[in-house]
Amino acid sequence: QVQLVESGGGLVQAGGSLRLSCAASGRTFSNYTMGWFRQVPGKEREFVGFISMSGGTTNYADSVKGRFTISRDNANNTVYLQMNSLKPEDTAVYYCAASNEWRASRLRAGYGYDYWGQGTQVTVSS
Repeated sequence: QVQLVESGGGLVQAGGSLRLSCAASGRTFSNYTMGWFRQVPGKEREFVGFISMSGGTTNYADSVKGRFTISRDNANNTVYLQMNSLKPEDTAVYYCAASNEWRASRLRAGYGYDYWGQGTQVTVSS
């Protein structure tokens, strides 16, 4: 089992920045690819990005590319989502997830994630 707890959400003005954290406990954190997703009530969950086990590879949705950055600290079992130049359409509940999957197409589609956090709300005002 892996337990994931997100933090760092809040209210920010458009153009501002937030950094989300996802702290993991349980099994070896460095064995998992870590993904970030977001969801708005009434809409489907949306892929944001993922980072490989070593942190050497990242992959982002087009909607956030160039604005969001994912990093991880395997020594402290934490993955981060740095969000810059935030837009009102970034408003959502953000979730981190852990996966043993390695294929980018499946990770982007939301498959293969075995563990999910409870989510943290991000609200961007215009």
